Amino acid sequence: MPRPHPPEFRQRAVELARLREKPVAQIAEDLGISDSCLRNWMAQADIDEGATPGVTRAEKAELVELRRELRVAKMENEILKRAAAYFARENVLPK
Repeated sequence: MPRPHPPEFRQRAVELARLREKPVAQIAEDLGISDSCLRNWMAQADIDEGATPGVTRAEKAELVELRRELRVAKMENEILKRAAAYFARENVLPK
C-alpha cells in the first residue's frame, strides 16, 4: 500500500484542480497520483467544507474513537460478568 500523502499536498492538489486551468486527469498525472484519487480528495474537501452532505473527516475520526471505546467497554463488562459469576459460584459451593 502506498504511503499516504500529507494533508498539505492534498489541499494544494484540490486547490489546483478547482482552478480548472487544466483537466483533473492532467493535474493528477502531473502530481503523480491517480485521477480517481484526486477526485476523491475533491469530493471529501467539498464535504468537509459543507458544500455537499456527507460525513466529514472529523466525524469519521470521532466515530473510530467512539467505536474503540465501546469495544473496550464491552470487553471490560464481559470480564466483570465472568468475575462476578466466578466469585458467586465460590461463595455458594461448600468447601
